[in-house]
Amino acid sequence: MKNNIILYIATALSFISFKIYSQNENFYVTNKINDQYAYIDVIKTYERVAEKGYKSVDLFQKLGNSYYSYAEMEKAAKWYGELFALTSDLDPKYYNQYAQSLKFIGETGKANEVLEKLKQKLEAVASKKNQKKR
Repeated sequence: MKNNIILYIATALSFISFKIYSQNENFYVTNKINDQYAYIDVIKTYERVAEKGYKSVDLFQKLGNSYYSYAEMEKAAKWYGELFALTSDLDPKYYNQYAQSLKFIGETGKANEVLEKLKQKLEAVASKKNQKKR
């Protein structure tokens, strides 16, 4: 008798938990809504914005980084060039990525110039730190 009660309780709990965790209509509604969204190519959108004349450090960083990560070095070099035309106050990684993309497309001379600018920038930062320590 005691085993039957435990069996009934276990069966009732399993039906309750099944009902709680079963899928409901809301899941299907959101699935149907999500099917209506179109894929947006963010890189192409950024390019269209840039081609219309909008210029910002953030925009050119995103474009350059995107193409660099996809190993499209010609386009990466183009957008890093736009970035460096706006400012030279950038993280060293941008100098390196710009130089690497230039080397890849065969513009070794220009890549060496970018690396030389990076070297000068790092030396200036190091000398400022040394002066502060004194």
